Amino acid sequence: MAKNGYPADRINTQEAHSARVYDYILGGKTNYVVDQQAGDAMCQEWPAMPVHMRENRFFMHRAAQYLAREEGIRQFLDIGTGIPTEPNLHEVVQRTAPDSRVVYVDNDPIVLTHAQALLVSTPEGRTAYIDGDMRDPAAILAAPEVADTLDLTRPVGLMIIGIVHFLLDEDDAMGIVRRLLDPLPSGSFLAMTIGTADFAPEEVGRVASEYESRGMPMRLRTRAEAEAFFTGLDLVEPGVTQVHYWKPDADTDPNIDDRDIAMYGGVARKN
Repeated sequence: MAKNGYPADRINTQEAHSARVYDYILGGKTNYVVDQQAGDAMCQEWPAMPVHMRENRFFMHRAAQYLAREEGIRQFLDIGTGIPTEPNLHEVVQRTAPDSRVVYVDNDPIVLTHAQALLVSTPEGRTAYIDGDMRDPAAILAAPEVADTLDLTRPVGLMIIGIVHFLLDEDDAMGIVRRLLDPLPSGSFLAMTIGTADFAPEEVGRVASEYESRGMPMRLRTRAEAEAFFTGLDLVEPGVTQVHYWKPDADTDPNIDDRDIAMYGGVARKN
């Protein structure tokens, strides 16, 4: 048993993990040599990786802020939390509404260890953490942490950021997202980012090969495939766009090259 309470054989620092590679490329410290080697190889294939990953993170900030500020959403379910990087989701939304509640979900014990240590709610709000795999939506929604933290009779912001490209065709990504969204009430929102090779196919294709060679295969999707995740929902303007075009703010770099962004993003309301 590891000192953090998780079985030692679940904490694998000999193979790269997508959350830790992401952390390394963003300049974080919760990563290991194997993650650093993977990140360096990916950045060599596509030097825009840090820009791309930062913009994905900034999309999450803007989407969460929009939902809290403009739509009055006060509870969030975050699938694929990743290693805490300030500001985290609860910090973003609790700045607008201190009583906001957030449930984080991830299946990497290292991610969860750091989440438990770092993700501290305001006194008015609440955060909780689930050791869960998004491939099992029923288990996530049935977790006691969800029932204790969220009121599923009231709208929820379902956040699926930077993770769905790790779901392959055989995983039924569309079905997984629907099974997470369907039990949520009318007025809930889905915020997603979806990996694509539409804008730099050769470079992003090489990055995908690097991920696959390290045991992290991915499925990149076209714009039409990205839009399909939102079928039947009311998209918030400007619809499904590259993430840096979704409601840019004063902090958004106006000089970003579209070829440096390999992620679509969108936010939509459930009727």
